[in-house]
Amino acid sequence: PLALGLYTVNAVYGDTITMPCRLEVPDGLMFGKWKYEMPNGSPVFIAFRSSTKKNVQYDDVPDYKDRLSLSENYTLSIKNARISDEKRFVCMLVTEDDVSEEPTIVKVFKQPSQPEILHQADFLETEKLQMLGECVARDSYPEGNVTWYKNGRVLQPMEEVAVINFQKIVDKSTGLFTMTSSLQYMPTKEDVNAKFACVVTYYGPSGQKTIESEPVVFNVHYPTEKVTIQVLPQSNAIKEGDNITLKCSGNGNPPPQEFLFYIPGEAEGIRSSDTYIMTDVRRNATGEYKCSLTDRSMMDSTTITVHYLDLQLTPSGEVTKQIGEALPVSCTISSSRNATVFWSKDNTRMPTSPSFSSLQYQDAGNYICATTLQGIEGLQKRKTLKLIVEGKPQIKMTKKTNTNKMSKTIICHVEGFPKPAVQWTVTGSGSIINKAKETRYVNGKFSSKIVIAPEENVTLTCIAENQLERTVTSLNVSAISIPEYDEPEDRNDDNSEKVNDQAKLIVGIVVGLLLAALVAGVVYWLYVKKSKTASKHVDKDLGNIEENKKLEENNHKSET
Repeated sequence: PLALGLYTVNAVYGDTITMPCRLEVPDGLMFGKWKYEMPNGSPVFIAFRSSTKKNVQYDDVPDYKDRLSLSENYTLSIKNARISDEKRFVCMLVTEDDVSEEPTIVKVFKQPSQPEILHQADFLETEKLQMLGECVARDSYPEGNVTWYKNGRVLQPMEEVAVINFQKIVDKSTGLFTMTSSLQYMPTKEDVNAKFACVVTYYGPSGQKTIESEPVVFNVHYPTEKVTIQVLPQSNAIKEGDNITLKCSGNGNPPPQEFLFYIPGEAEGIRSSDTYIMTDVRRNATGEYKCSLTDRSMMDSTTITVHYLDLQLTPSGEVTKQIGEALPVSCTISSSRNATVFWSKDNTRMPTSPSFSSLQYQDAGNYICATTLQGIEGLQKRKTLKLIVEGKPQIKMTKKTNTNKMSKTIICHVEGFPKPAVQWTVTGSGSIINKAKETRYVNGKFSSKIVIAPEENVTLTCIAENQLERTVTSLNVSAISIPEYDEPEDRNDDNSEKVNDQAKLIVGIVVGLLLAALVAGVVYWLYVKKSKTASKHVDKDLGNIEENKKLEENNHKSET
């Protein structure tokens, strides 16, 4: 590169400066020398090399002691480049007849350190001009320039908004510059999370370059403009027994630390931190809740509904009734919204609620009336009714001859609750072929049966007894050799219903036949009567004679 038409060498601070002698070596060269020029133009010789003796001599110049090197082609090298090396150096080649000179300009460059933002403000406050910080870039040559940026855009100076002051200091010992740029700034709320940075622009051997500082985000303080109240946990399903936390917040920075809470039923606001806790709330906590700043300047409100669910079962607990009695049952619900009610008996869902106009043994069991509140998780109630249906023992005895014609089975059908104990007694000769066997006790009913082979007529007695009464029933059983009509066993409820249905069908058929016969008889009687009336007119005269004969015959028969 050329500077003002002169050859220029650009060097980096601390590196080696290399300056070739840009002269052609003439014939008859005696020696070559290098010098530099003082600001006043006076020369200072620093290096000498003889063309004949090949020796090199360096002048005693303190600034260049142990830093110089002169090659055979008269290229001068200076180690550890300094700012003070920015001079005009001259290469001289001397013959007996002439002295040739060629100047070289040396330029030294030093890249500054990465800029830093120092003396940063702890926080920025809106509507207030204050010192944000200082951007410092050290050890630059030549001096650089500093520019402030906000969110990647140049921050232009503006009175009372952005005030920038720039200054530079040179180190006299090194000649390096330190640049400092201070920024006074008035932030707005929009500057929250804004990134501030500074960039230093400097010149290097290859031209203009820049280095950017690390960005800095400042805490921007601004006043509260709005107050908000929240209910925690955030749910529309608050129920009795829950704990509720009211949280009040302001949108300022820093946020307010104290608030006034207004609770239904309280005349004055309650001063508290940003939270107010209510434990084990009841339904009377339903209402409007408010909070405000301590100076009552701003306020917000919310409505809380505490859901509840009450269930009343009448009767409940353990209830004992007698068979055949009536038992009214009611399950009453009181709730904050629609509730779903369902019944179950012995863990089986019932399609409808129970109703007992005449209690039966199968009505006994564990009843549950349960309810849940729609949309409110965990709010459910249930109450139980343990129904006991008691009854005195009832007995019916049946007998049948077994298919082998060698024995008879006698069955004692028993109803009652608590379950009656059954005993058998036999009057007369005969043996009990097996011990009494009992069927399963279901819905207050069971059977006890024995098998006997009576040699003569006997009487069997079935005794059923529970806490309510003792019942005795006897049955005469003929000897196994005497034929008798067997009585069918009682079947289970389903079979009984089928037998009853069949019996009803048979009775209906018989009644129908009887009615048909009656109608036919009446018709025949009317027909005969009409025939007799007609014959009377034809045989009126003969009839009198015949009647007299018949009367005589009847009288004779009567005497006989």
